[in-house]
Amino acid sequence: MKRIHQLLYTGLLFIGLTGCSKYLDKLDNPNLVTDPPLNGLLAQNTYNTGYNVYRMGYTASYFMQYQASSAKGSDTDIYNEVDYSTSWTAIYSTMMNIQQMLTKATADNAYHHVGVGKIMMAYNLNMLINAFGDVPYSEALKGGELLIPKFDDQAALHTTSMNLLDEGIAELQKTGASLNLDAASDVIHGGNVEAWIKTAHALKARFMNQLTRKASYNAGNVLTELNSAYASNSDDAMMTVFRGRSPWNQVAYNNTVLLLDGWLSEQFVDALDGTTFGVEDPRLPLIATLTQFGDYRGTANGAGRIGTGTDDEESYLSVNGYYSRGNAPLALVTYAEMKFIEAEAAFRADNKPRAYAAYLAGIAAHMNKMGVPTADRDAYLSEPTVSVGEANITLELIAKEKYVAMFLHPESWVDGRRFDYNYKDFELPEGAVLNTFIRRLAYPNVEFSRNGANVPDISGLDERLAFDKP
Repeated sequence: MKRIHQLLYTGLLFIGLTGCSKYLDKLDNPNLVTDPPLNGLLAQNTYNTGYNVYRMGYTASYFMQYQASSAKGSDTDIYNEVDYSTSWTAIYSTMMNIQQMLTKATADNAYHHVGVGKIMMAYNLNMLINAFGDVPYSEALKGGELLIPKFDDQAALHTTSMNLLDEGIAELQKTGASLNLDAASDVIHGGNVEAWIKTAHALKARFMNQLTRKASYNAGNVLTELNSAYASNSDDAMMTVFRGRSPWNQVAYNNTVLLLDGWLSEQFVDALDGTTFGVEDPRLPLIATLTQFGDYRGTANGAGRIGTGTDDEESYLSVNGYYSRGNAPLALVTYAEMKFIEAEAAFRADNKPRAYAAYLAGIAAHMNKMGVPTADRDAYLSEPTVSVGEANITLELIAKEKYVAMFLHPESWVDGRRFDYNYKDFELPEGAVLNTFIRRLAYPNVEFSRNGANVPDISGLDERLAFDKP
């Protein structure tokens, strides 16, 4: 938080697809823009919130064994402490910028900008606490000379994130706003107020479902929120506007020019190629590259590559894949995720018929989003190991299918911990320095350097965060 306000306007800003270059150049120099317009801040904050989802998703993808390092004994693969100062600073910079937007929008009675700002604040805050636990918030966004903010309790901040969503919905429902959301500046929902309200309810359902280990968890409340959330794939909160390559396309492209990245984990490939579950998932060809052997082969986490890295002996993210093609959409919240949340909540509420119907709908929605051919989708849904009937639906089946649908998304790591990584054949990385799966990140060096006296002690990366404690 060291003078984050000085960095307020140095991030990326999009005002539509055209005519933004000169403004971006000014935003790269904070001396040239001292009072940016609200829709300029909206562009910056929607864009950077999306990129923060990518940043946290990239890290979590190794813990959830979507990706594996090509190098043997990679620190991330084997749970050594890694410095995530870049992600920490990026999220706090975004939150500081959002706070600036909130202050300006409140003063101007721009209610809808306030509402969107609160929803984005909740999203970024929730990602922070689910990775790091206790974090600065109440004193962290004030700017000025406050360089040593206290760390707030993570459980209390989860409540704060929920309250922000409620406040955001209330602001979006107000009439007579002094300024409309600019469609070109909102790179998530194109200025659609109703879409943002649905996303706020969807996030409320997600945040509530994070607390399944807690006595306060109420499946009925989750299902109630879903009634006001998404109704189809067209409601999804997606970012499709980028400066340069979309982030996962950049990862896939890097690998093609021998900056080795985007290597798929053996766990994920085996889950989809028929090895683990005895059924081939038609989504795998829309994600991964074929090996030189004409099949799909993952890399074991911690073990490193088998070949040279240039001979296609393993599968990687494809530059033509759904997630990693040019301008591939970056998902923040999806209808498919909501159906799996519904399936889990209905199961916990002892409503197996609803749980089973939502489970199947979640699979179909995700396949439709990816562009799986109808015949292939229906063939998969009719497989006996998938089409088990409502009497045989289990949390394990719901979790397995949600794991596939949440590929590369940071929320998948929340699910992994809630389910104690209880996925079939899921194993510790080779050479793991912990004797159990990772549960949290270490606090970054950047925070120790400027606020070390307030940084909490942790027992290790196997320490459970508040949502993860039984």
